[in-house]
Amino acid sequence: MDLAEELATKQRSISVAEFFEKNKHLLGFDSPTRGIITTIKEAVDNSLDACEEAEVLPDIYVGIKRTEKDVYRIIVEDNGPGIVPKQVPFVFGKLLYGSRFHQIKQSRGQQGIGISAAVLYAQLTTGIPATVISRTGHTSKANRFLIMIKTEVNEPQVLEQEEIDWDRMHGTRVEIEFKSSLAAKKRLLDYLRYTAVVNPHARIRADIDGEKFNFERGSDETIIPPKAIAPHPHGIEFGTLKRMAEASSLKLKEFLIEGFSRVGDKNADEIIGMSGLKPDRKAQGLKTEELKKLLDAMQTVQVPPPPASQCLSPIGEDKIVAGIDKEFQLDFVRSRTRKSQVFSGHPFIVEAAIGYGGKLESEGPAQILRFANRVPLLYQQGACLITNAASQVNWKAYNLSQQGIPIGPVLILVHVASTNVPFTSESKDAVAAIPEIEKEIILVLQELGRELKNYISRRDKNKQQEERARAVCSILPDIAEKVADIVGKPVPDTTSLEAQIMRKVVVKKKVSNGKVLISVNNYTKHPASLTIYNMSEDSASDAKPKPDFVDKIGDEYNKLWKVEISPESSWKTEYSGNSHGTVSVRGVEEKLLVVVDII
Repeated sequence: MDLAEELATKQRSISVAEFFEKNKHLLGFDSPTRGIITTIKEAVDNSLDACEEAEVLPDIYVGIKRTEKDVYRIIVEDNGPGIVPKQVPFVFGKLLYGSRFHQIKQSRGQQGIGISAAVLYAQLTTGIPATVISRTGHTSKANRFLIMIKTEVNEPQVLEQEEIDWDRMHGTRVEIEFKSSLAAKKRLLDYLRYTAVVNPHARIRADIDGEKFNFERGSDETIIPPKAIAPHPHGIEFGTLKRMAEASSLKLKEFLIEGFSRVGDKNADEIIGMSGLKPDRKAQGLKTEELKKLLDAMQTVQVPPPPASQCLSPIGEDKIVAGIDKEFQLDFVRSRTRKSQVFSGHPFIVEAAIGYGGKLESEGPAQILRFANRVPLLYQQGACLITNAASQVNWKAYNLSQQGIPIGPVLILVHVASTNVPFTSESKDAVAAIPEIEKEIILVLQELGRELKNYISRRDKNKQQEERARAVCSILPDIAEKVADIVGKPVPDTTSLEAQIMRKVVVKKKVSNGKVLISVNNYTKHPASLTIYNMSEDSASDAKPKPDFVDKIGDEYNKLWKVEISPESSWKTEYSGNSHGTVSVRGVEEKLLVVVDII
């Protein structure tokens, strides 16, 4: 036997499961640490998509439990529509199996790889089958499966199947065990938090090795699921056109109108005329050269862009702001949603938000949150188009320091929604460099930068006015007290003088003789609805009126009062204590608020 024959005997085809078994890094399973995040991400993405398709508010539970030294059980449970029993093995035990790959619409997952890859990773590291429980409605019992993947043929292996009682009326629960670690716990929490920001309609509860976290809803509106559309003539490739033509029994004109998005009578006639083909030809009988002429004509003729309003589901400006406010509590947040655009026949929408202040780091680089189809992108930030586009904006023109990205207490959020997000790899960590998308990101960030500049300018001006007002409020009582002492008369009330000098809401805190007094004077001509936060070592158990909420954090108590004050009226509370602590106020515009700590 010669060498060629010997080599030929060693050659064989491999299944897609075998390929990814040896190249698991392509799917985001390049390390045990990252395995947990990738698994939860894929499972949560599936849950959110399923709930949205059923138009129910997502209620998702995420659990991580250590079962052995380096083995963790990952649990994700949802209240979606469930999966019919005969489909469960294929969804979780067959790679490249799914319902969205051939649909042109916005979707978190499309290839049908994610969750089945997690099952594959589990059996590689522990040999433990995945447990799946699914129930499709209250009239039927739940079905429980133990599933593995036959990698040599990429087919599911059902080790066990039974009907069980389950307290969920409908939904899906998946349990996967593999070797990993919780070294990336912070990044995992970031993923859940960021998911809650861009999916404010979802409630996510997490139990991470005994530590519980809750991400509550910020909106009770269900998302209208996007609808699939036909492919657009400008985004079609030869292989796809050939496959579509071979499967169609329609005449050429009807094939173009019914098979492609935004092609009408006029466009179809123009395409057929430019291609030199006869309109009564059947698409099924077109030869290779004729298909190439048809494709050239389709790419040349001007066809309106695909209907983004049908196939895309942007978050919306108000919901982005609500999501950021819920999770970050910043001083300034603005959001913008751009009009839909097209690249290579694929519609896309860019949304962005910018936040400032709050508890963000004031010295380091801005925090950039990247999203694609409502999914957080946690890795490869430096290789992502979103980061590159943010670096191209001249942030110094908007009163921010800059070293590539801006420096300071800044949060930048960018969301790209598309029927085909161009990722740099199958692990879907970064958006590829598409000029049309880059342009939209830069434009929306520049627009938000102008708004931030106006805010910073107003804040600096208001800060000067506030410092003057604070000085007046602090000094006037002292002057009145000393003058009264000199002339031997009672100390006069300086409230009327403060009112004449300013028209603001003045909040004062004073500690004297074992008592803490917090007072509010509304010198404006409008009613004020505000929330007062007081953090100190005193519990305020004898406060009058009592706080609406008290929470102990370490050695300190966070007290909260919700106050409604009529114009030119006052409010106060007093409690025993000697600790100054801090006072902050929400609900009143900065330019109308003065907070004075009298020491």
